[in-house]
Amino acid sequence: MIRRLNAILRRVPVWLVWIAGLAPGLWVFWRGLNGALGADPIRALELALGEKGLQLLILSLMVTPLRRLAGLNLLRFRRAFGLLAFTYIAAHLAAWLFLDMAGLWDQALRDIAKRPFITIGMTAFVLMLPLALTSNAFSIRRLGPRWRTLHRLAYAAALLGGMHFVLIGKTLTARPLIYLVLIALLLALRLPAPRLFRAGAAKSLR
Repeated sequence: MIRRLNAILRRVPVWLVWIAGLAPGLWVFWRGLNGALGADPIRALELALGEKGLQLLILSLMVTPLRRLAGLNLLRFRRAFGLLAFTYIAAHLAAWLFLDMAGLWDQALRDIAKRPFITIGMTAFVLMLPLALTSNAFSIRRLGPRWRTLHRLAYAAALLGGMHFVLIGKTLTARPLIYLVLIALLLALRLPAPRLFRAGAAKSLR
């Protein structure tokens, strides 16, 4: 089953992933233009864009565990997932700056400094900037082994993004907590196995 699915995925062009990834954002903008986002359309737009960016960031983190644990190979789409995540998060930030804050830069800077959930979210965005700028073949060649080290910033960005989403609401709700737990689990899967566990696994394979 997995082998057949991988064979199908190899035939899926990356541009199709981009179209599928951008479609929800365009749909949200369209609904906003047509007054279909409720009583507070700007907040609804911000939340929708930010959540979609977080979902795509989580999806990019799932690529390696899915390949190792289930044999599902989404590696050729990981760059698209990451860049789509950055696109949505940048749009989320732009919606906050230009629609919510109406371009009041002084007030925006004060909010970034004083409101923890905004500080955390902005830090996550700043961490993603070098990742987006170096997500190209030239940077991979230029940076060599340092490229992989740099792109580990995605782990911190995802964790901070999950915390930002949890703290946005005035009360704790299940969905942001589920995202945060999932991110923590995906990061835990990347930790080296304890020495005792590795020794036991090696012994059982003899």
